[in-house]
Amino acid sequence: MILKPSAQDFKKIGYYIGKIIIGLSLVMLIPVIVALANREINPALDFLIGLEIGLILGIILTRFCSPQQDLGWMQGMVVVSFSWLVATILGAIPLYLSGHWNSFLDACFDAMSGFTTTGLALVRDLDHISLAHNLWRHLIIFIGGQGIVIIALSFFAKAAASGAFRLYVGEARDERIMPNVISTARFIWSVSIAYLVLGTFGLGISGVLNGMRPTSAFFHGLCVFMAAFDTGGFAPQSQNILYYHNPSLEIVIMIIMILGTINFRLHYNLWSGNAKEIFRNIEIRTFFFAVIITFLFVVAGLTQHLVYPCGMVLFRKGFFQLLSAQTGTGYMTIYAQQFLREWGDLALVGIIGAMALGGAVCSTTGAIKMLRIGIIFKAFCQHIKKIILPEGAIFSEKIHHIKEVFLDDKIALSASLITLAYLLLYVIGAIVGVFYGYPFLYSLFESTSASANVGLSCGITRPDMPLFLKLTYMFQMWAGRLEFISVFTLIGFFWALLKGKR
Repeated sequence: MILKPSAQDFKKIGYYIGKIIIGLSLVMLIPVIVALANREINPALDFLIGLEIGLILGIILTRFCSPQQDLGWMQGMVVVSFSWLVATILGAIPLYLSGHWNSFLDACFDAMSGFTTTGLALVRDLDHISLAHNLWRHLIIFIGGQGIVIIALSFFAKAAASGAFRLYVGEARDERIMPNVISTARFIWSVSIAYLVLGTFGLGISGVLNGMRPTSAFFHGLCVFMAAFDTGGFAPQSQNILYYHNPSLEIVIMIIMILGTINFRLHYNLWSGNAKEIFRNIEIRTFFFAVIITFLFVVAGLTQHLVYPCGMVLFRKGFFQLLSAQTGTGYMTIYAQQFLREWGDLALVGIIGAMALGGAVCSTTGAIKMLRIGIIFKAFCQHIKKIILPEGAIFSEKIHHIKEVFLDDKIALSASLITLAYLLLYVIGAIVGVFYGYPFLYSLFESTSASANVGLSCGITRPDMPLFLKLTYMFQMWAGRLEFISVFTLIGFFWALLKGKR
């Protein structure tokens, strides 16, 4: 029998969502300060309006929804999945008020794309948007990469240990780095901010050496770092990374993209002096093997069509796009239409495969992720061994992921189910694209990019694309970022609300 949610359930959920809304609202002070410093009065008002709306809503929720008990698993999952929807609406308010989006839905599309670190965009006339709005687009990627709920765990939500862990797991993270989840959240922010300083400096210097004004170079460096490290794909200019025409900048960006796709637990080990872990870890090994395989497809496709006769240009263009796809960043040094007109089907298959596989768990990237691919491969090998060896033989398979872990059926089944869910999500979006008249391969490209939170586009994502296709991609970005469980829990919660019994 399904039970209806109680008043206490709503109080728990409302309280923590209110805390998260307050946290996100206060972050809007950053673009307000930037706007005022650059005499952008109307943009400053846009963010003040968004901040005021958020604070009022957040204060109301926390005042009237003070819970008496700790969060349960169901409430924690609902808080996570619903808070991302609320954050999307809140984050879209100043974007829409800027006048650079055709509708509030388009602004919500870009806000969802930013928070989920996807990078698909419907913004108009990006090259003339205010500095404050441009910064906000990248700031929401930086927030989303670490996790919206991480804000609450780090600074605002006074959850008990069990409740905090349920929020943390609901946001598609199940690996504690430090002894408790609160310390883990703060470590993630510490690492991200440390890299932010170093990365912005490196990108800024590269921009200055390439002829940009220092203030512009470091602003662009800050924005590009936030999107590259958090594998988002938004860029300050409409031409994306192609705008810079700077090979040294592209090298720095590729390094940052790789850092963003590494598991935060591995970052902790590297910062602790355990550099050997990077050579032993199953995720890193699987990642580089996947990059090699998918890049061979890209090279074969580009060579077949003689797209880049010069080997160095082929590597520079082909590998950057491939690494951008594999890390889930979505940065481009070519125009979107070049995927269709020049690259050919085989190269697109390589890019789609890279996007579908993704990077590491407990990182800023999306998609299936390398740990699951490594587990499935190991489980397959284990099954073959069972067939080959005598029936009485006893053996066990282990994987090294920070520590030695015995591979059992439960781990293999969990990895297989999540992988299957992603594959279904990729195909469903492709079918919707085909329904609207797009070729299947191109529809699969765009669908995979949305579901895997990548942001590469072959030109389908446009302000004039069908309404239902926009909603489909938004759902894919949301479900793909949260890895389904908390999304399904939210759906079940509303079903219980409608059909459950007291």
